[in-house]
Amino acid sequence: MAAYGLYTHIAANKTRSVVLLIGLFVLVYVLVYAGALIAEVVIDGERTVPDYLRAATADLIKAAPFATIGAALWIVIAYFFHQKLIDAVTGGHTVTRAEQPRLYNLLENLCISRGIPMPKLKIMDSEALNAFASGLNPKQYAVTVTSGLVERLDDAELEAVLAHELTHIRNGDVQLMVIAVIIAGVVGFFGELMFRLFFQGGVRIGGGWSGGGSSSSSSSSSSGDRKSGGGAIIVVILAIVLILLAWLLSQVVKLALSRSREFLADAGSVELTKNPDAMISALRKIENRGELPGATSAVMEMCVDNPRSGFSDLFATHPSVEARVDALVKFAGGHYQPPLPALPAEQDDNDTAAEPEGSTVDGEAPASAEPTHGPWSDTPAPAPKPSLLRGPWGRRG
Repeated sequence: MAAYGLYTHIAANKTRSVVLLIGLFVLVYVLVYAGALIAEVVIDGERTVPDYLRAATADLIKAAPFATIGAALWIVIAYFFHQKLIDAVTGGHTVTRAEQPRLYNLLENLCISRGIPMPKLKIMDSEALNAFASGLNPKQYAVTVTSGLVERLDDAELEAVLAHELTHIRNGDVQLMVIAVIIAGVVGFFGELMFRLFFQGGVRIGGGWSGGGSSSSSSSSSSGDRKSGGGAIIVVILAIVLILLAWLLSQVVKLALSRSREFLADAGSVELTKNPDAMISALRKIENRGELPGATSAVMEMCVDNPRSGFSDLFATHPSVEARVDALVKFAGGHYQPPLPALPAEQDDNDTAAEPEGSTVDGEAPASAEPTHGPWSDTPAPAPKPSLLRGPWGRRG
């Protein structure tokens, strides 16, 4: 069953990639058509709805070649430079064996054992516990891990996480994720351009640009004004709906990233390491400790864990850690491990980052000259920082 699931998943990823790329161009054409509708209203606000639709269709036909070239250019730029953009957002940098011998050797041994070309190894300076793979071809593949992950995981756990990311590369999950990010980016860019150009620029229905309307048509009958103005309003509302729909679809396209890919990557990790308990232990340590400060939702969706709760869980691209642990216990022969309690240091916004690891686990007070916070202290406890919003679906866990 595992082999069947794996190979059908790889084939499905290739099919989804082609469909998503075709869908990208369709969404761009929808945005261009919406822009043409608004432009026709700006030019002449005295026509009927069918007239606007016919004129916008003619404009779309004329603009389609330019829209196609623009979307294709965006894809080319993303193909060659997406890794640099990701590194710019996360601060990831390539490391060598001399800089990270432990991490480098673990990844190299995994690649040698299965004859896999070794991807670039990158480190992101962050106390968070997370990792992700990126790239569109073997020359671009990279595995990025946080410095916090390297410090907090033992060799077996770290090897399991690296094997998980290698499986994403082998299964084609990475390419699909990058394509989804490209689609969201290009549609978001065109959509924002439309709003800035036509709405923030001062468009006025039935009278051209604000401040530029003519009074020569004041002799028109009130019924004629109502008819033409009503048609213009309907067309503008239709254009807004199309723009919002295109943007929404560009976000929902992430749902094409089946949650099963994480289960398969966990299974691939066990296949490479023969150690399901190491993957379970790594997931428990990463659970609720993987939020990357400043990272976009697109980057978080590429990570080992990307927790969401409540309504936003309906649109999550990752299954819960609990579900993944249950699957490893049921199908890979692992032993169940309960969630780890939150460490006090993790709730202090890195105030105790310089303290030795685990200094508060055994109940010992941290070595610090500063007064402690609590009900017996005169120093008020700091207010908890609100979770950052990531993407259109709300807060992260």
